[in-house]
Amino acid sequence: MATLRARSLLFDTAIAAVALAMSLGAMGHGGWNRDHTGSADHRLDALGVALALAMALPLVARRIWPVPVLAVVAPATGALYGLDYGFPPVAFAVALYTVARWPHGTRAAIRNAVLAGSVAVLLVPSLAQHGFGPGVFAGTVVWALAWFAGDRMRQRHERIASAAERARQAEREAERERRLASAEERTRIARDLHDSAGHAVNVILVQAGAARLLLEQDPARSRAALRTIEDVARETLVEIDQLVRALRDPGGTDGVEPPAGLAALDTLVARSRSAGLDVGVEETGERRALPRGIDQAAYRILREALTNASRHGAGAARVELSYGASALELVVTNPLRAGVGEGREGHGIVGMRERAALVDGTLEAGPEDGSFRVRATLPYREVS
Repeated sequence: MATLRARSLLFDTAIAAVALAMSLGAMGHGGWNRDHTGSADHRLDALGVALALAMALPLVARRIWPVPVLAVVAPATGALYGLDYGFPPVAFAVALYTVARWPHGTRAAIRNAVLAGSVAVLLVPSLAQHGFGPGVFAGTVVWALAWFAGDRMRQRHERIASAAERARQAEREAERERRLASAEERTRIARDLHDSAGHAVNVILVQAGAARLLLEQDPARSRAALRTIEDVARETLVEIDQLVRALRDPGGTDGVEPPAGLAALDTLVARSRSAGLDVGVEETGERRALPRGIDQAAYRILREALTNASRHGAGAARVELSYGASALELVVTNPLRAGVGEGREGHGIVGMRERAALVDGTLEAGPEDGSFRVRATLPYREVS
């Protein structure tokens, strides 16, 4: 940045030197303009040199104070025109270009007032003395072109800056969307971790109790219960390891197996039965391929409902799957143990309701005629 400012200052110094040299050269030789009588311009003297310096030197600071520089250059240029010093209108043209190119936040009213005053200071003396002659016409054309060029350059720069800002904004929005998607995925993983751990602990707890009770009476069943504990613990540890590794990795969830769907329903039912829950399954309607989100949500809801039935029920549960025309309906009913009332909804029910809502479905859960019923309706369409 410092190097760029130094180069700009050096370039503006060169422009000021060129403008000064052109003006002094023209005034020194005379004859830049001639009036209608044919007499030559005013010869160069000390006053002309001083006015030329006052006109050209401020151009060194034209990028820093464009409007003040124009306010200084204009009177000096007007005085030179009024005193009939013949010179090319370079300095004022550069000052006009600079104001149009770099407004620098100057209020439009102030900028327009300085512009109008500068033009008046330049044109009024010449018009009063010589009328609208060739010199005034040439100067007006040059100044108009300078203003137009500066304004066009400003607009082009603003368009480029606006396009760059839109690109940066689009990149920020894309990054924000990526972060939101990552946060949602990590929330889903955390919910899966809770469900997996809760289900596994419940199965292990039931099987451990059965193994303890049957250790002496029925060693074969006791060993079967221990094998179930081992299998469930091993599977759950693998799944938890994947999920925790994904949560630790801020870069994504690569390597995490997708949650199971209804294809794993038989395994889920077998595991629940081995945990001591008498599960009956009834399916109605023609089974169909489900969108992945619906399939996973259905499995998770069924697993959580069976886990709740095993914890709080009377040892039995009934699962009903109905493949309707537009939605899959899941119903899990289990008789309640004596003394178990409505109570407050736990995390499991809240999680099931959230899973249903994520796929634009609905879920109802609560006691009904001595049983606890979970009913979920999941529409088939994918959520956009």
